[in-house]
Amino acid sequence: MNKKIFLLVIIIFFVFAGCTMAPKYKRPETPVPLKWPGGPAYIYMEDAADESTPPASALSWREFIRDERLRKVIETALNNNRDLRIATLNVERARAYYGIQRAELLPSVNAAGSFYKERIPADLSSTGSVVTAEQYNVNLGITSWEIDFFGRIRSLKDNALEQYLATDEARRGSQIMLISTTCQVYLALAADREALRLVTSTLNTQEVSYKLIKKRYDVGFASELDLRRAQSQVDTARGDVARYTQLVAQDENALNLLVGSPVPPELLPSDLKNVTPPQDISAGLSSEILLQRPDVLAAEHQLKAANANIGAARAAFFPRIALTATAGTASADLSGLFKSGQGAWTFAPQIVMPIFDARTWHAYDVTKVEKEISVAEYEKTIQTAFREVADALAERGTINDRLAAQQSLVDASAVSYRLSEARYNKGIDSYLSVLDAQRSLYGAEQGLIMLRLARINSLITLYKSLGGGKDN
Repeated sequence: MNKKIFLLVIIIFFVFAGCTMAPKYKRPETPVPLKWPGGPAYIYMEDAADESTPPASALSWREFIRDERLRKVIETALNNNRDLRIATLNVERARAYYGIQRAELLPSVNAAGSFYKERIPADLSSTGSVVTAEQYNVNLGITSWEIDFFGRIRSLKDNALEQYLATDEARRGSQIMLISTTCQVYLALAADREALRLVTSTLNTQEVSYKLIKKRYDVGFASELDLRRAQSQVDTARGDVARYTQLVAQDENALNLLVGSPVPPELLPSDLKNVTPPQDISAGLSSEILLQRPDVLAAEHQLKAANANIGAARAAFFPRIALTATAGTASADLSGLFKSGQGAWTFAPQIVMPIFDARTWHAYDVTKVEKEISVAEYEKTIQTAFREVADALAERGTINDRLAAQQSLVDASAVSYRLSEARYNKGIDSYLSVLDAQRSLYGAEQGLIMLRLARINSLITLYKSLGGGKDN
């Protein structure tokens, strides 16, 4: 019994004395400014510290998205989208791989029973007579368990853990991307439906104008040039109606694909005006929030995984200790298998000391280069994130001025069109002035719809670029 206790103590010592040879991890310096950029495009930054505007990280997507119908569409997408489902399954697979690698630290204990019977002819037997031999064995043992004294398996386990965590961050990034993309497609559908309503109304107006000019042409009060110009406007509007009809259908198809099933008609937007815009958010004053973005965290986990690989490569230069041990009973008779005194055991430790293997040096060099690559990828990910947020902030800082200018342009174009049409009807101007005014008004109204869409999208893009909210 004392020998068994001593053996158990030795095994426990080896298990818990194991250490990793991976270098101590240190997060690289952030390769972007600590503060967001400033300038004329970022005038809103003066109000960044306003407590009435919550930071993106403090809002869940349900708090950020205020339109009830859009919330239901997003909920359905999160439940049904196949890309997100694949990302979730990838996390489950990575977790299973991590479990396999972690289990390498523990011995594999197996139970085995065997039966052996042999007949030896008289001329081969040492006794000169026929001999029949039997043997029964029941064993419980450990087969080739590597005692991780130099941390090779621990480093590989750490690598698998970081890979798992990186995959989980990728899933979180996929979820945020799905939410933002669903919002943007939903809003694009609303904008295109509103634009379709506009071009349909314009077509009706152009057809009425064409019929009036046709009557005037028939009685000689209008020239053929005026008639053809009016017809060109009708044809242009008809083409735009067909184009926006196509865009609306394609938007619905894209939304159905994202959601994973046909969206009920009652959840679809009629136009952009009836969609409640998202909650206004603040980016804060510091760019350190980027370190919590899913893609940045995933890149950092990949860097930690590469760091752990260095430990495994270093451990390859040191001896490997493996243990094989069994304990059980053996007997020539089945009835005596479990009698006193039939115990049997084997203990076979093995140590392998590498003397020369050039591959281990090259493998070590590979792990160091891979870590440098991971550092560069981590830094690039942060730089890309900073650029995305800065672009979103620049758009947000200027979109209100653009909207105000566009609205003023629509109002001025509407007055110009009305005056031009009145002057034409009184015979003061040609139809060319009416045509120019119509085109200006038509383009200004379409531009206003697109800018209103851009204003809402800028909020969604900023929310996504900042890494989403607290439940993503």
